[in-house]
Amino acid sequence: MQNRFCKRKIKNSNRFAKKNNLETHPPHYQNSHTGYNYGMSTICAGIGRGQMEVLGAHVVLRRAMHDFYVGLFQDISGVTVFTAPNDDYFANYWLSAILINPIITNGITRETLRLAFEAANIESRPLWEPMHLQPVFEKYSYYGNKVAETLFENGLCALRFPNLTEEDRNRIAKAIKAIFE
Repeated sequence: MQNRFCKRKIKNSNRFAKKNNLETHPPHYQNSHTGYNYGMSTICAGIGRGQMEVLGAHVVLRRAMHDFYVGLFQDISGVTVFTAPNDDYFANYWLSAILINPIITNGITRETLRLAFEAANIESRPLWEPMHLQPVFEKYSYYGNKVAETLFENGLCALRFPNLTEEDRNRIAKAIKAIFE
């Protein structure tokens, strides 16, 4: 009985989350209430196992996308591409993220670039909304110094799929140049 109730609650939570996001269209990931999902289906496990065979190739492609963004933004003041701190680290760059300082970029914000990407049909999202700002946690106390909020306000996750074509990269570069030039 308990297990059946939990499954129903999870299913309803997932349905609510999808409905909530469709109605409000937030450009960032947001949790409206708590849910639990501890299981992995056999199909998901099989797909994951199969992906291990191409993991190395995907890491090479993701690192190349990171280098692409580093090259695009290297001469744009006020935009920082997240990178590994030094050669002691090996980043897979699963996520290509940037910070935009609107004071240095003359008012160009993360949202300016996100909307330009959206107009060009290029996917991007703000960095994850801090947990203490999520609706599910709004009634709880928070003790911090605004670092997470600043990252969320100024950070953008750029398109980073490993199979982007040269044409895709040119569209991304064109959208960026249109904003910063």
